[in-house]
Amino acid sequence: MAEDIEEIRKRKLMELQKRYLEQQKAQEEAMKQEMELEAQLDAIMRRILTPEARERLGRVKLVKPELARQVQLVLVQLYQAGQITERIDDAKLKRILAQIDARTRRDFRIKW
Repeated sequence: MAEDIEEIRKRKLMELQKRYLEQQKAQEEAMKQEMELEAQLDAIMRRILTPEARERLGRVKLVKPELARQVQLVLVQLYQAGQITERIDDAKLKRILAQIDARTRRDFRIKW
């Protein structure tokens, strides 16, 4: 009886260890994919943005990471669709940031 319980414990432990290793492998894979995506985004941003605009986008990313990600995705979509023909400078990026921020901003009103 005690041997059966010990055998069940060993099997459960092995099963838990196997699940843990699978989860760890999945997390590593997700992290690897995220790094690859980030590298691809960075390469495209280097092609379509001037250094000043990239610097501004980096500062925006520190303050509002969601906004920066949305801008990057919009710019990548436009670039892949062939709609960006020249490099985007700082002034154009400011306008794009303002437009996207205005679209996604939620106004909160508190009523007394």
